[in-house]
Amino acid sequence: MNWLHAILLGIVEGITEFLPVSSTGHLNIVEKLLGYDIDSRGMTAFTAVIQIGAILAAVIFFRKDIVRIAVAWVRGLLGAEGRRDPDYSLGWGIILGSIPVAVVGLVFRDQIEGSLRSMWVIAIALLVWSAAMWAGDRMQAHQVVPKEMHHVSVLHALVIGLFQALSPLFPGVSRSGATMTAGMMLGFDRVTATRLSFFMGIPALVAAGGLEAVTSVDDISAAVGWGPTIIATVVSFLVAYASIAWLLRFVSKNSFTSFIIYRVILALVLMGLLAGGVVSA
Repeated sequence: MNWLHAILLGIVEGITEFLPVSSTGHLNIVEKLLGYDIDSRGMTAFTAVIQIGAILAAVIFFRKDIVRIAVAWVRGLLGAEGRRDPDYSLGWGIILGSIPVAVVGLVFRDQIEGSLRSMWVIAIALLVWSAAMWAGDRMQAHQVVPKEMHHVSVLHALVIGLFQALSPLFPGVSRSGATMTAGMMLGFDRVTATRLSFFMGIPALVAAGGLEAVTSVDDISAAVGWGPTIIATVVSFLVAYASIAWLLRFVSKNSFTSFIIYRVILALVLMGLLAGGVVSA
């Protein structure tokens, strides 16, 4: 991979990782258009590893929240008084809610890295999950008193975690889109649903990227090269940090309608290109 392609893919990852539009879907589409074999072990590992840059941006952006939740969780383990802190339940929720996506990722790893990376799967998932996002957005809009972060229970986090587990199975669903949709369906306001999406995504993405980095060293070296991989990861970090700040401001004042429209248009365009033979599945 040349450095220009690495920079481009890092930008795509940084912009799309936390937007509800599917970063894996976008990376697969761009990689396909650039002529790469998206089914190869090297490209699969590259796609997972450069997510580490974006997730590091989220860790730094939310560092105060992460420290607060971690401290509350430890205090809750040490005494009954600490267990009255809402952040104690949130800490357990993040831990337990991360289990479903980890199980799915390990059990279905071969399918996720193979047949499920089809362009048709991405196009259909983009389209179908847009309907789910629309439903979640409308449900949230009709909440008279939306739930906020201190209302998050372990059960809420588990439900969001189950939704998150759909994302590795169907690239195009979008991990953030799945978790945000779940949060809105559970009655949380858009900003809280978005922040929960970040918190739930940090363990999952760190684990996925770390696993690929450790187990696919030779594959990345042979297919992509570690130089371009590191460049793409650094670029994804820089772009993702700006994307996070923009997204939180956007959802505080706007619905998810623009993201839904974009997903539908992208799905239809991709289907057209596939049907016309311009892009292979």
